[in-house]
Amino acid sequence: MITYWKNQNGLVQIRQFEKDCWMNVVNPTPSEVSMLINKFKVPEEIVTDILDTDERSRLEVEGKWLLIIIRIPIHDPSSTSQPFYTVPLGVLLSSNFMMTLCAQESDVIRELTRYPYSQKINLNDKDDFIMHLFLRSATSYLKNLKQISITSNQIEKDLSKLAKNEVLHKVLGMEKCLVYFITSLKSNELLLAKIRSSRYPILNSVDEDDLEDVIIENKQAIEMANIYSDIQKSMMNAYSSIISNNLNVIMKRLTSITIVVAIPTLVASFFGMNLLNTMETSIYGFGIAILIASAITIGITILFRKLNWF
Repeated sequence: MITYWKNQNGLVQIRQFEKDCWMNVVNPTPSEVSMLINKFKVPEEIVTDILDTDERSRLEVEGKWLLIIIRIPIHDPSSTSQPFYTVPLGVLLSSNFMMTLCAQESDVIRELTRYPYSQKINLNDKDDFIMHLFLRSATSYLKNLKQISITSNQIEKDLSKLAKNEVLHKVLGMEKCLVYFITSLKSNELLLAKIRSSRYPILNSVDEDDLEDVIIENKQAIEMANIYSDIQKSMMNAYSSIISNNLNVIMKRLTSITIVVAIPTLVASFFGMNLLNTMETSIYGFGIAILIASAITIGITILFRKLNWF
């Protein structure tokens, strides 16, 4: 899908391409990719790189284009195994217009085009647009990290009730999401450092205060992601110890029950041997064997209770 945007007292969507507009491309079809390559002369390898979900953040010049790729967060509530992940968002700048390209719809672009935030966007100032893009990306990371924290707390409550495999898989899924977030945020941090030191003509007027705000927000997101990741690891270690301890307790109880149940069989085996034991002809022999087995069983049970084995 391709949409076009222009400044008219804030961002407004227009029907077709115009000079100095912003072209937003989301999950392009093969025909749209062909149009980008043939009509707008975007190098095919750039389009391929941006649509590659594993592409890293970077800044480079390719012909007339200045390419910036950042990693942005995506939240997919329908996914139970990995509801949070990141994808590359490409920003292509030329002298007469700019383009964003992403394989999926994102909250970052939606927030940019949504009123009242859209009133802050000035497409004539490309540096300002890029800073807004980075700022919305960092804010989106923080928002998703808070959601991860809420989800993790709910998973922890579920684990405290019953440590089922599906609950443990959710914990591992959250930990994987945080790993993706941390990796992408650090990649964006390196990109911001490169922008600060870059000497590209299009980026030579980046406002230092705006850039500093973006760097601070990105660092805050990295710190939060690291904290939540440490909490996840600690929770997994704690519950691994709890599960191991519970298994030991169960095995101890089963062993104790096995010993207690084996005592009557042992006594009956002694009296069932083909040996003289003075009770072969006694009418009280069976009762005596039962009393002996019961007494030993009760004694062993009382002993195990005192040792807290039951």
